[in-house]
Amino acid sequence: MLGVKMKKIFKYILIVLIVIILVPVIINFYVILSTKNRIVSGDSELLTDIDYIVILGAGIRRGKPSPMLEDRLKTGISLYNNDISNKILITGDHMNDDYDEVTVMKNYLLEHGIPEEDIITDNYGISTYDSIYRVKNVYKSNKVVIVSQRYHLYRALFLSDNLDLESYGVEADLRYYYGQWYREIREILARNKDFIKGIIKPKAVYTAFNYN
Repeated sequence: MLGVKMKKIFKYILIVLIVIILVPVIINFYVILSTKNRIVSGDSELLTDIDYIVILGAGIRRGKPSPMLEDRLKTGISLYNNDISNKILITGDHMNDDYDEVTVMKNYLLEHGIPEEDIITDNYGISTYDSIYRVKNVYKSNKVVIVSQRYHLYRALFLSDNLDLESYGVEADLRYYYGQWYREIREILARNKDFIKGIIKPKAVYTAFNYN
């Protein structure tokens, strides 16, 4: 009798473990498969009437863009020079004086010939969700092209769908990035987290242009 009960308990535990493993995997593949067709080349005919070239922030090192961020900026500059849009919206984290992605991004754009009046800065993109939310609801965008690495674009495009923002992605994978395997694993968790956020649609932490 005890053996039968133990078998049932083991069976239930096994089912729970399978669900815990399987559901995140299914969500991960759903996010990828539902958005992969909207990652396009920089000369795609779909990139018309674009409000902003949106460059998502990434790490900075000693006041300079990390390789990943630099490639996003280079790709955004290329889109700008190809007249995809006459405005670049840079969104990233500047929540304290010691860390300022947006100023680093802006300085890079200025150094590479982008006029200051064509650069829109969003200092409150503290997460991918917040960045996309603010692009839609604060900067009142209808159609944008998002620039990031491919692994990140799936999630950004998925969030755009759920926030009713028409968007396409252009990947900025211009080189090999050290530690990418770790980012890919971490991104699976991030996709699951933002899958839930995409359903709930909470407001961004900051919902105004600027805070004093």
